[in-house]
Amino acid sequence: MGKQLLLPGPLAVAARLWELAGTAVFWRSALMSLGRIFGGFAAGAALGALLAALTCAQPWAGRLIAPAVKVIRATPVASFIVLVLLWAPTGRVPAVVSALMVLPVLWGNVCKGIGQTDPKLLEAAGAYRFSTGKKLRLIYVPCALPYVASGCATALGLAWKAGVAAEVLCQPALAIGKELYRAKITLDTPALFAWTAAVIALSFVLEYALGFLFRRWGKEARV
Repeated sequence: MGKQLLLPGPLAVAARLWELAGTAVFWRSALMSLGRIFGGFAAGAALGALLAALTCAQPWAGRLIAPAVKVIRATPVASFIVLVLLWAPTGRVPAVVSALMVLPVLWGNVCKGIGQTDPKLLEAAGAYRFSTGKKLRLIYVPCALPYVASGCATALGLAWKAGVAAEVLCQPALAIGKELYRAKITLDTPALFAWTAAVIALSFVLEYALGFLFRRWGKEARV
């Protein structure tokens, strides 16, 4: 019994995970966590990309945005969770925290990708009088896409871990983080490990889905 409390064996964890997977609460909690955190990830990625484009297009914007992004990057996740909990409803805290973790990564990667655009391509676009939309679609987006993909791959892991941590602290209804905390306070160590295994598995699923999306987007961009 004492060994199971401190470090349960793989079979005990697998059995507990199988038991949990047979309940509606498990799947509803997993789906709610996925929705919250992926929603925050998408919002942070979109905002980071837009701010990066503005930074590269307008020097004054860079002088305003860069210090703010550095502050976000340097602030501990726990501080963000507590601060956001003061201002936002409990159910939205994981999404907001996830977005804040993603924004600096995408901002930096997109800025780098835009900065690496081949000047000869821009000269050719000017010679052929490409419109701004055509430049974005045919030059900037294909050049920045590898940097966006790399940034999203890095930011997704950060968003997922930060979002689950936010759920542990703010305790929204139907959340993986809430179930982790409940397993901890009830000393249900096999369930704690089982929910942790579920977090890892869902992280792999998200990374695979995002990688598939970017591979498909890259093929369409080249066409």
